[in-house]
Amino acid sequence: MTGVGRRRSIGAALAVGLAEDGWDLALNYWRPYDDRLGYERTADDPEAIADECRALGVRVELVPGDLSDPAVPAELLHAASALGPVTGLVLSHCESVDSSILTTELAAWDRHFAVNARATWLLVKAFAEQLPKAVPVGEVGGRIVALTSDHTAHNLPYGASKGALDRIVIAAAVELADRGVRANVINPGPIDTGWMDDAVREWTTRATPAGRPGTAADTANLVRFLFSEPGSWINGQLLSSNGGFNIG
Repeated sequence: MTGVGRRRSIGAALAVGLAEDGWDLALNYWRPYDDRLGYERTADDPEAIADECRALGVRVELVPGDLSDPAVPAELLHAASALGPVTGLVLSHCESVDSSILTTELAAWDRHFAVNARATWLLVKAFAEQLPKAVPVGEVGGRIVALTSDHTAHNLPYGASKGALDRIVIAAAVELADRGVRANVINPGPIDTGWMDDAVREWTTRATPAGRPGTAADTANLVRFLFSEPGSWINGQLLSSNGGFNIG
C-alpha cells in the first residue's frame, strides 16, 4: 500500500481497515513529500500507523521510497514479498500541488506524471510479474485498487495525471485477466485530510446530497469490500464513493 505517511489520511484508514480484515501489510510513505505539503502530522506517524495495525494481529513492514524514482516501485514489491506472496496492491499515493494552465511549471508537470501515472504503471507491472502467470478461470489471483480524483481546472497536473492513472488501472483488469487480477479505481470525492478550510468544508457539504462530508473510513469500507470475496465480481470499474457529491 502506498501513501501511508500521515495519521490523518485516507491511506491510514485503509491500512487499519485491511489490518482488521487480517491482511499483512507493506506500507509505503515518503516524508519529504509530507514535509513539503505541511499538513497535520507528527514525525512518527508511519510508525504509529504500523503499530496500530500490528495491534490487530497482522505483520507490517514500513517501506519508505520516493515514487518519482523509477527504480522504487520494483523495490517496494520486493520488500513487500518478505511478508509472503503479494496478492493485493492499494495505490493511495499522489503528488498534488495546485496550479493551472498558465502557472504550471514543467518540473511540476513531470513530477505529477512520474508519481501519479508512471509509478502506478510500474507498481502494477511489478505486482503482476510476481503473480502466477495463469490461474483457474474465475479464481482471483490478485487485487488492485487505486484512488483517483475528478479535479481539472486549477489543479491541472494533478487531475491530468490522475486521469492517466484511471486508464492504467482499468487496463490491468483486461490485460492481467489470465493472472486473475481484479482491478478497480475509486473516486472518493472530497475528504478532509487536513487540506480543507471552513469555506471548502461548507460548500462541499452543501454539494453532497448525503448531507455530510466524506470520511477516510468511507473509502476504506469500499476498498475492504473490493478486497473481499464478495467484492471479487467488481472489476475494471471507476467507482464514485462520494455521497453523491456534485451530481446535481
